[in-house]
Amino acid sequence: MFSIQNATIADIPLIRDLTYKIWPQTYAPILSTEKISYMLDMMYSEASLQKQMEEGCWFIIVYEGDEPVGFAAYQETAPRQYKLHKIYVLPSQQGKGTGRFLIDHILSVIKQLGAQSLELQVNRQNKAKGFYEKLGFMVTREMDLDIGGGHFMNDYIMVKNL
Repeated sequence: MFSIQNATIADIPLIRDLTYKIWPQTYAPILSTEKISYMLDMMYSEASLQKQMEEGCWFIIVYEGDEPVGFAAYQETAPRQYKLHKIYVLPSQQGKGTGRFLIDHILSVIKQLGAQSLELQVNRQNKAKGFYEKLGFMVTREMDLDIGGGHFMNDYIMVKNL
């Protein structure tokens, strides 16, 4: 049985722990070790996560029973438009409906807030693109974002209209 808990600054160590269990395995086939390390430092340091929370990004943690098995983060980016910044579940949870549970929860919350769409970015080589398509997201464009240190994020922008 899955459940969702809203995360607070006190949950940053848990989010970081989950990240380090998920990220390297998820991205090793498509990103260099150097780029993974750079991105982890940039987006998942304690200071970065705290700043994201303080700037209005809502983090949630999904539990199976009393075990934390993943997390997501989302934010209103324009009136009635939201962005799914992060969604990660442990590799052992993939294929069990955990990701769908997280997205369904987020959609339920943002619909109540009057959302018209949910947008996300996914690496163009990430197999998760197919997962998002099954949930009704559609590619609207490609983006190459310079994230510093000589690194780029080469992503699809996908949107689900509500």
